[in-house]
Amino acid sequence: MMARRLLALLIAFATAVSVLGGVPALAQEYSTTYSEFLYQPAPVVPAFAVPGGNFTLYMKGNDLDVKGIEAVSILHGPYQLPILSATTPAGNDLSTVVVGVPDDIAPDDYFLLIKTGKGTLVLPNGLKVFKEWPKTLKIAWVSDTHVTTGAKVGYVCEDYFQSDIYRLEEMCSNPIPLHSVVATYSAYQYWAMNDATILVNTGDEVDTSGDATAYNIIYDITRLTSASGLPIVGIKGNHDDPPTIYTQVIGPRYFYVTIGKFLIIGLDTGGDQGYPTMDQIEWMEKVLEEHKGYIPIVLYHHPYFFNPGWNYLGGVIENLDPSTDWDELKTLLRYSWASEEEVAKRFLEDVVKYNIPLTMSGHIHHDMYWLYTDKNGNRHYFLTLTATGAPDKEPNPPANPSHSPTWYGSNLVIIDENGNVEMPYVSVKIEGNKVKSDFMSVPVPQRFMIFRHETDFGTALKFFNDLDHSVTGPIAVQIPANAEVDPDATNVTYKVIASREIADQYYMLLNVTIPQGVSQLVIDTGKDTEKPAVQIAYLQPSHLKPNSNFVVYFTAQDNLGIRDLYAVIYDSNGNPVKYGKVDRFPAEPSSGKPGDTFYVVQLPGLESGKYRLEIVAEDFYGNKAIITKELDIATSKSPTATSTAGEESGICGPAAVVALAVVPLLLRRRR
Repeated sequence: MMARRLLALLIAFATAVSVLGGVPALAQEYSTTYSEFLYQPAPVVPAFAVPGGNFTLYMKGNDLDVKGIEAVSILHGPYQLPILSATTPAGNDLSTVVVGVPDDIAPDDYFLLIKTGKGTLVLPNGLKVFKEWPKTLKIAWVSDTHVTTGAKVGYVCEDYFQSDIYRLEEMCSNPIPLHSVVATYSAYQYWAMNDATILVNTGDEVDTSGDATAYNIIYDITRLTSASGLPIVGIKGNHDDPPTIYTQVIGPRYFYVTIGKFLIIGLDTGGDQGYPTMDQIEWMEKVLEEHKGYIPIVLYHHPYFFNPGWNYLGGVIENLDPSTDWDELKTLLRYSWASEEEVAKRFLEDVVKYNIPLTMSGHIHHDMYWLYTDKNGNRHYFLTLTATGAPDKEPNPPANPSHSPTWYGSNLVIIDENGNVEMPYVSVKIEGNKVKSDFMSVPVPQRFMIFRHETDFGTALKFFNDLDHSVTGPIAVQIPANAEVDPDATNVTYKVIASREIADQYYMLLNVTIPQGVSQLVIDTGKDTEKPAVQIAYLQPSHLKPNSNFVVYFTAQDNLGIRDLYAVIYDSNGNPVKYGKVDRFPAEPSSGKPGDTFYVVQLPGLESGKYRLEIVAEDFYGNKAIITKELDIATSKSPTATSTAGEESGICGPAAVVALAVVPLLLRRRR
């Protein structure tokens, strides 16, 4: 009897597992949680080296047994890295191991596979190897990416940005809903294609510090960008605070790295606190003392200088010394730094003492430029960047005409080994020691976007390039096994450089030229002959009123990815309804979660009468699905939905089931 019960339980378990999609592994061969093994390097704090050099692993605890270290990229390796020292205690429950870099290693950004008694850690962006130490750093810069699994979306077209789509639809015919996930990936990948030395993110990497999925998304964006050859260095911001998941998934609270003659220090200015602790300042001073002769660059999230009452965009400060002119200097500080004068004064004294030419910050979601020249004639740039991925900023045109507009931006800052700093893509206008330039960043992703779709069937990229030039460079993508570029479905110029499996994941590295306009790259295991599946869930409000805006919630999915998704409204005569300059109303993702199939479309109010709403979904092979809903604005009856008949009908059973299943959740959300 017991045997029968056990057999029955095993059968039930096997049945349940088959429904869920497979038997979970008893033990994972690979781990991607760096914090189980290391303090540094980390996914956003790589090690830097040259052939024949070395770097240090800072390991958690004193008992981690490192059995071997392998460096591999899509194009190069694997290389076995020699361990040059015994494990050495380093205090604070850390230990170190010095790792050698082979003389014959090719310059590249490498995954590190660190084999230990606890398993094998897979660390993307683990080691950047230069052919020789760079004499100039070209720093691609993003900030306030605010990656979220929520539905925060801004709307862009050309140089315009609005947080309200209705206002943007009055300005241009093709407003694009831009989610932080798309914005962040686009900016990272753009600079990977544009010959930057490193990419720096100055904090608020995600929107909510407890959003583990968002951290996994920024981890994946970092992984693919570094696999394209561009190393990433990131710091935490106030939205990453408390840094529980941040430090588990992507990096330490504060750190330093060296790149040849350059010293990069990352500080943590906390959450609402808005300034580093004195302990950090003292730690920074110790690092600076140990690296005299280096060119220091300091990263922190909350700006140091920021006095909107004097000038919102920044200014020029000359011939003032923190030791003797502090009362005048402190009036120009951001209030959080000014609230802790001992820390603030000590920091600026260190800027002068150690001749720190460049500090970089974010937080205010606006470009800002301060140039402080001390009494010795040394220049110190305090630069702040607009938000790369958040819609929470002053729109363009501004909501208040007296306010300073902005956009979704990034930048390139160049610093040489003599400490000279420039931003080659932008100019800064200064009058009477006050900055007069609203936009001091590059319109990326404002004018350059990549919409990425990954499924078991393939990987498809839709490019939107509204810049005045084509963009050429490397792109690394994750693909299914045996996937290949489909030239018939691809209309960009491309060359496959290499493909490789790394730690059970398949990657392809390509060199791509993205022309102006809209284009696509399709890598899959076969041609897509299936049309998307679309199903309307509900309208809000459910009973439409004349001349009142409304929202449609619906599901849409495809085995490869949906390239174009929009709604059209036809009046009783069959003419498309236009609002402002728009007659195709763009759909927006309801969240930033990978693989989410739920969307919304915001529609303008209609006059009394009968209308036909169509939601159109077209995939990367031109397969199109259309679903319709009849709207009667004049009656109190609930609108009825019917699908189009024939070739372009878009309803299918599984999509309908999913949509119906989500209706109670959506209704709960509406209440």
